[in-house]
Amino acid sequence: MTTQKITFNPIGIIHTPFDGTEKIPRQGRFGENNDGSIEIFEEFAKGLKDLNTFSHAHLIFYFHKKDEDLKLLQYPKGRTIPRGVFAIRSPLRPNKIGLTTVKIKSVENNIIHFEGADMINGTPLLDIKPYVPEIDCYPGAGNGWFEDDFGR
Repeated sequence: MTTQKITFNPIGIIHTPFDGTEKIPRQGRFGENNDGSIEIFEEFAKGLKDLNTFSHAHLIFYFHKKDEDLKLLQYPKGRTIPRGVFAIRSPLRPNKIGLTTVKIKSVENNIIHFEGADMINGTPLLDIKPYVPEIDCYPGAGNGWFEDDFGR
């Protein structure tokens, strides 16, 4: 087991219409009225060059408002069978790191406008990676335990 401490510094702040968790959609792509923006800190703004050529991006962020105790077995929302934390998409993670894919609407200077927010307003952004279908999409990938839920 490693005892190395890992430290991240935010590259920006995510702004969304959600001040609390009660109205956040379970998955941003399925929500409504969930446009957001990201303010990239000036020292990272040059790194936005060419991001506007992509339609989507992965946002990696820190769940800064999650102070609940980690449970390695959790009940996914609306489910009655507990699942391992690494087999679900719960925000209660060992390292409080979130990942979501958003649709880029525009990039203006150091501001990214997007749709698909599923995080609290003021969330620290750790990184951005462009969504590339040829790399990120695996046709025929399995749905794990979701297969049972989807009747397949």
